[in-house]
Amino acid sequence: MTKEYIEAAGAVIREVNNIILGKQNEIVEIMTAFLANGHVLLEDIPGVGKTTLAMAFSRAMGLDCHRVQFTPDVMPSDLTGFSVYRRDEEKFVYQEGSVFCNLLLADEINRTSPKTQSALLEVMEERKVSVEGITRKVPDPFLVIATQNPSGTSGTQFLPEAQIDRFMINMSLGYPDFNSELAMAKSVTKNSRADYVKPVLSKEILVAMQDDIYEVYVKDEIYAYILTLVSATRNNPYIERGASPRATIAMVKMVKAAAWLRGRNFVVPNDVTGQLPFVLNHRINLNSGAKMAGYTKAAVIQQIIDSVERPYMGASK
Repeated sequence: MTKEYIEAAGAVIREVNNIILGKQNEIVEIMTAFLANGHVLLEDIPGVGKTTLAMAFSRAMGLDCHRVQFTPDVMPSDLTGFSVYRRDEEKFVYQEGSVFCNLLLADEINRTSPKTQSALLEVMEERKVSVEGITRKVPDPFLVIATQNPSGTSGTQFLPEAQIDRFMINMSLGYPDFNSELAMAKSVTKNSRADYVKPVLSKEILVAMQDDIYEVYVKDEIYAYILTLVSATRNNPYIERGASPRATIAMVKMVKAAAWLRGRNFVVPNDVTGQLPFVLNHRINLNSGAKMAGYTKAAVIQQIIDSVERPYMGASK
């Protein structure tokens, strides 16, 4: 664990905090997901700063950022690329699509067709695309921030479950508090707020940070605790379909990153309970019984946390 790396991660968080006001916890969570080399799904109404958030992170970390505004006419080739015939060269030349970047902002992803949504699957999971029988790797690191409008909003459709599961965490920014929105209004200039973000990191250092988190130690009791919590979703009376083993893997990565970001080289139970709602929120579906009883996903996840005994970790219990 390198102290300089931890300080650099903190500097990124501070830079983004200066632009996205009143959302420190959410910014820390997104940075945690990036350290875990995971993708982030934001579900929010338009206008709460999701695009500015992505641009601020890309500038602070020195990443090449592309933005795709998803609409019904966006094609899979817009993402993965395509070949065009060059008359002067008398051959087909491959043109890279939008996914060839370090940070992809997939804006309003649930407004486009399922075919285009599915085009993101391979690149999100494998960090590569296959076009015309040729496989090409995207740059490293490769991270996705996808936004979706709330379900039922005009012009939206459900994301395929296979794609939702590719996102490491799911969260909402929500409205800013009064004072934060007031400060935001007073700071309006002709430039975008993200233009004022200073680069405090490089993509090479971010990759080194992502490698560094795997050195964080996890006791066998913590591994068992994680698996017990995830398994509890599979027989909960209010959950229609529980989380898959991919959720367990995501939890391990997230708790290691959370501990690392807090300057520890070991995981404690609080890391687990803190990350569980973000990892499970988009991976479970409530049944009709939960809806009739008035249970939300947050309430059911908290019920699962309360029902599983925490492992004893001495003073860190």
